[in-house]
Amino acid sequence: MNWVEKDLQHIWHPCSQMKDYEDLPPIVIDHAQGSCLYDMNGNRYVDVVSSWWCNLLGHCNERVNHAVKAQIDRLEHVIFANFSHTPAINLCSRLSPLLPPGLTKFLFTDNGSSAVEAALKMSLQYHYQTGNPQKTRFMALSNAYHGETVGALSVGGVDLYSRIYKPMLMDIIRVDGPDCYRCPYEKSRDNCQTECFAAAEQALAEYADTVCAFIVEPLVQGAAGMKIYPPGYLKKLRQACTHYHVHLIADEIATGFGRTGKLFACEHASVSPDILCLSKGLTGGYLPMALAVTTQPIYEAFYADYSEGKAFLHSHTYSGNPLACSAANAVLSILQEERILETAAENAKYFRQLINDSLIRHKHVGEIRSIGLINAIELVADRAGKQPFASQRRIGYQIYKKALTKGVLLRPLGDVLYFNPPLTISREEMDFAVRVCRECICDVLE
Repeated sequence: MNWVEKDLQHIWHPCSQMKDYEDLPPIVIDHAQGSCLYDMNGNRYVDVVSSWWCNLLGHCNERVNHAVKAQIDRLEHVIFANFSHTPAINLCSRLSPLLPPGLTKFLFTDNGSSAVEAALKMSLQYHYQTGNPQKTRFMALSNAYHGETVGALSVGGVDLYSRIYKPMLMDIIRVDGPDCYRCPYEKSRDNCQTECFAAAEQALAEYADTVCAFIVEPLVQGAAGMKIYPPGYLKKLRQACTHYHVHLIADEIATGFGRTGKLFACEHASVSPDILCLSKGLTGGYLPMALAVTTQPIYEAFYADYSEGKAFLHSHTYSGNPLACSAANAVLSILQEERILETAAENAKYFRQLINDSLIRHKHVGEIRSIGLINAIELVADRAGKQPFASQRRIGYQIYKKALTKGVLLRPLGDVLYFNPPLTISREEMDFAVRVCRECICDVLE
């Protein structure tokens, strides 16, 4: 059977211009192991983007496989309203002491965008039920990404995803976010005093009376091009939100579970949000599941006799799915028992040095930014002026296509190439991926 032909006959792939598939047909994957994917023709691809950042511990991890297989013979699904099960109870009990302090109540959803939607609704309803019904607006950073359902897309700030849908989106108070590479204060990362926080402070001072929450991607703005900003910004934001009685929603869907070198990115700034959104690495990329975790005071604003109408009537068919919870429990066990974060921290130093040694002197590499095992390479037309390439040239996409022919899945964000591999990637795989990355940059640009 011609699987590619069948695919193109039926499937509309996400985040794609399907006309591109005329030149680059879909690659049909047959199986995977560790950091590698294998297609129907036996070709290998080192997956340095963790299959959209969710594959935390490598593909087909034996322990996670076993946990899901064991659970499927016991309970595959049950309504989560007025029913529960041990995998969900164990997961919350185990996660609670690992989270930033104060986060004790877990609301299950089935994907990251839905967790963001739940967090937004939770914040608005909290203020409504505690005597502040005028607090109905949200604040978010420029170039933010929080998902693609209507509420999540509203608080996002990447025009590529949201521009055409503006008529159906909420009116968000948008704050200029930190841009350390092109800092308007002409500061380097070494002497930064987070002067750029002034924009958020000013916006909060002006609008706080009508704002229920400020949502942020802690330390890494992913879809913006893996923009990495200092913990001091997040610390100031936490202080300001507390001062102005505005909830801080931390979207750690992409940064949670060790991606930034700590279990959660908020730990770098020693802050606790009012609501924390988790997904992706939560189940190791096995099954869709997400969490909106909040505090006891927020929970108590919804706790009343049914007749008062204060319940949080937000649900998903697959909330708390037992298979997904079992995968998540296995992920936690592996993280705790196999020194995953400690080994990843050691390998992160090696990876960072390798990437810098290989690429920093290239005339079109504007900046290399890193946190944990995440490394981003921003390509520019003019290094001195930090001028980007014309978008029509699709430099990142050309490099992506070239890398596939050499066995590396290096999916870019515009002209930002990035590595966000499984935490278990080997140094040999790092060496291979970086070598291919350099070869492809040179092939396309020289």
